Amino acid sequence: MAISKIMLTRKNLVLVLLTVSFSTSASTLDSLENALKTAKGDLKVKTLNELFRFYMNADPVKAIGYTREALTLATEIDDKKGMAASYNNLGVAYKSQGALEKSLEYYIISLRIYDHLKNKDGIATTKSNIGTIYSMRKDYGQAMKYFEESYKEFSELKENQKLIVAMNNLGNLHSELQLYEKALKYFNQAAQLSEKAGKLYADPINNIGNLYYKQGNYAQAIDFYKKAIQLAKRENNQLTVLNILINLGEVYARNGQSAKAEVYLDSASQLSKQLQAFVYEPPILKSQAYNFARQNKMKQAYEAMVLYDNAKEKLSSEESNRKIAQMEIAINLHAKEKEIEALKDQDQIKSLELKNSRMIISLSILAIIVTLAFINLYISKRKVSR
Repeated sequence: MAISKIMLTRKNLVLVLLTVSFSTSASTLDSLENALKTAKGDLKVKTLNELFRFYMNADPVKAIGYTREALTLATEIDDKKGMAASYNNLGVAYKSQGALEKSLEYYIISLRIYDHLKNKDGIATTKSNIGTIYSMRKDYGQAMKYFEESYKEFSELKENQKLIVAMNNLGNLHSELQLYEKALKYFNQAAQLSEKAGKLYADPINNIGNLYYKQGNYAQAIDFYKKAIQLAKRENNQLTVLNILINLGEVYARNGQSAKAEVYLDSASQLSKQLQAFVYEPPILKSQAYNFARQNKMKQAYEAMVLYDNAKEKLSSEESNRKIAQMEIAINLHAKEKEIEALKDQDQIKSLELKNSRMIISLSILAIIVTLAFINLYISKRKVSR
């Protein structure tokens, strides 16, 4: 689905970065639940993690139960791939809850295991998720590094669905950097690729709405948000529904339609609590404060801003920053370990090549000595016979 080129202003707003998720049909859910009844070993681990992916956007609490059970079983049977998938899933769940340091910790564990297994798809997926943590913390340099690496790896693997995730992440990041035309290009590519695959997903449409919002074109933004929320509901993707409810509340508040804004923001607040998606609380409260202020309800606006400050503090506390700094050290150490391993492998190859060269030289010398010995013996025999 091509979206016409638009001219955008330099207005910059904070948006929550989301990865694309793909819905699963009810028949697939039935198949998974039936498979779980008889599945054993690593197949059971895989089924539990698939159930996590099904429920994550609709019922995160239930989803976490499945992936924790998967991790316990995978650890018992030493299913490394299953363990890596489970840790990655837990990272996704904790990110949604706003526990960014815990999320990053699980992603790092997952990445280490996938690296050990040389599982390129798992490595790319985990890097993409690590990028979202850095983006949410506004460390855009690190976010770009991980997003670009995962995009490159998904392209090489020809993982089209995950490429849609990567395009959306890169689009969101370029939007945060106010590189709007490049952001629009990524969102258009994501929309076109999903439509080509036979199904248009909500996320790129929602993100294009965000770009129209940033240029102050509220009518166009609302059109895209409403289309996106219908797609998200069809996918039963409640986290994306939540994100769009916030967007609609914000755009109606900015457009002076306070009653509509209040309805959407109240719905978003209720859904956030229901899903335990605490990472969404700050943008909801900030928009509610703005909406109250537009109506000259200063007491309610002040109370909402106090709650906003408290919610934001929970996500960016000093303790959280310290833990994430420790996680960053762990990531850097992991990267250095990989470099050292690669150098060791190169040294071993060189050492083996040197040993082989020495062996060839030794064998050549031995062959020459043996040949000379035979020649001397032959000459000696001829002299004796004369």
